[in-house]
Amino acid sequence: MADYEYQRIDLPRGTSRNVARRLLTDAAEYGRWELERLRLFPDGRRRVVLRRRIIKMRSTLPQGAPSG
Repeated sequence: MADYEYQRIDLPRGTSRNVARRLLTDAAEYGRWELERLRLFPDGRRRVVLRRRIIKMRSTLPQGAPSG
């Protein structure tokens, strides 16, 4: 199963739809974030949760080989 890291962004109520879209597009393109959840509150606030996969590096050295 994949491991993810999460980032929460709270957008104030005056934030336009275009500004929110641009912010999320930039996060997706440059930070490799994807949209997990977006909640729009009755007062106009938005709470955004982004996620991205944690990349785990595996050693390419054979088992028992000296690492020095």
